[in-house]
Amino acid sequence: MPIFEINLPKNLNKALGIPQRSPQRSQLRVLKKLLRRARYTAFGQKFVFEQILQSRRVGKMFQENVPVYTYNKIYKDWWHKSLEGEVDICWPGKIKYFALSSGTSESASKYIPVTNDLLRGNKVIMIKQLISLFNYKDVPLASIGKGWLTLGGSTDLQQGPGYYAGDLSGITAKKAPFWFQPFYKPGKKIAKEKDWNKKLKEIVEKAPEWDIGFIVGVPAWIQMCIEMVIERYKLNNIHEMWPNLAFFVHGGVSFEPYKLGFEKLLGKPITYIETYLASEGFLAWQDKQNSVGMRLSFNQHIFFEFVPFNENNFDDNGDIVENPEALMIHEIEEGKDYAILISTVAGAWRYLIGDTVRFIDKERAEIIITGRTKHFLSLVGEHLSVDNMNKAIQLAGESLGVSIPEYCVAGEPAGSFFAHHWYVACDGVVDEKLLMQKIDEHLVFLNDDYAVERKSALKEVRLTVLSDNTFLSFMESKGKVGGQHKFPRVLKGDLLKDWKLFISK
Repeated sequence: MPIFEINLPKNLNKALGIPQRSPQRSQLRVLKKLLRRARYTAFGQKFVFEQILQSRRVGKMFQENVPVYTYNKIYKDWWHKSLEGEVDICWPGKIKYFALSSGTSESASKYIPVTNDLLRGNKVIMIKQLISLFNYKDVPLASIGKGWLTLGGSTDLQQGPGYYAGDLSGITAKKAPFWFQPFYKPGKKIAKEKDWNKKLKEIVEKAPEWDIGFIVGVPAWIQMCIEMVIERYKLNNIHEMWPNLAFFVHGGVSFEPYKLGFEKLLGKPITYIETYLASEGFLAWQDKQNSVGMRLSFNQHIFFEFVPFNENNFDDNGDIVENPEALMIHEIEEGKDYAILISTVAGAWRYLIGDTVRFIDKERAEIIITGRTKHFLSLVGEHLSVDNMNKAIQLAGESLGVSIPEYCVAGEPAGSFFAHHWYVACDGVVDEKLLMQKIDEHLVFLNDDYAVERKSALKEVRLTVLSDNTFLSFMESKGKVGGQHKFPRVLKGDLLKDWKLFISK
């Protein structure tokens, strides 16, 4: 039996007289069920899950007994055994599917365990999100019954000795229920295609045959696909092809830098729905119309912990210390950045997922994603987060009337001091110096530490405008083409060297 249940939306629960669980109580319940299911695994035996369950302080004892894991550590100690076919390692049974994930900075593929329990839990969150649309005002709900164009990984999974591996989106699509198949686009044949460019061309050719109501995917690739359809059929906007297009479900990166350019492709407004779906699970979802944040999936299949993202818990490279301070959901504070640890129904235990979030509503467990633990820039103490960068890019673009769909930034020497070098793609002609000035001004306003350092060691801000295709081509050169992959916002180390070499050619 799955360890989770379908929880009805809050207003329906209230109408039926079902009491609402607090995030704290719900999370304790989820943790206990995770521990019960995994207590006879090798992991559960080593870390005495049975004793933890008998404790009056289950959450704290769990934190005291189980170490924090990065991917490299948990793979080296545990997950490689599941990949080699051993059973009952971190989760009961044999792991038959692995999601391949390389993040945005590492070249080697990560093998993330995927279980039926995880896919079932993800599906429940998707259903909750779909149900929440019925509370939205002035949206064409009839579009829900139209086609759902999903740009994801190939469903033609790699076959290993006793397992299959691929993008989580590909695994999910491959195991989608039969009743969803009539709605699912681009369909089984195109979905199996591994060549991303060929897949896009086939979608463009089929586009006139579909009545699309939903599009789902990472903004950069969805935008490229729509642009190709418009160009191929000489359209003024995508609604001339798909008049019922009403919803865009996106995630993975902030949508704000893309929004201005994206909306130029539309003939009428659509509703944007943000999700937080990682290879490790469905972490959060937007459950209110025009909401700034997303609600954590705290009562389903994931136990969350939150590590304050500061110098006490992370070193200068963004690596977590050995025994970090980890808070449970009732211990967090609004307005502070936290790195997330998750324990899941796929055998991830106190696993550092690599994202940082900020609570904007503690009572509702509502968060925004603020960046990555390794994707921040602090050469001299400016502590520049991806959230700061996204906002500055958005405001600068709006003030100059241009869309900036891609960008990245790197630290460089400036004599005996330091500089930030921005690389941006614009959809129109822009004055590099003026754009640089606007970004700098907005960052000074958004980040006090940045403002201080701009008067001392951070002497220069540089900016180079490149074509959107340069960013996409670089990703392609790294073998990171497709709906799952996002361009890293901060470049460091070997990745920065490769980037500079690439754009110099």
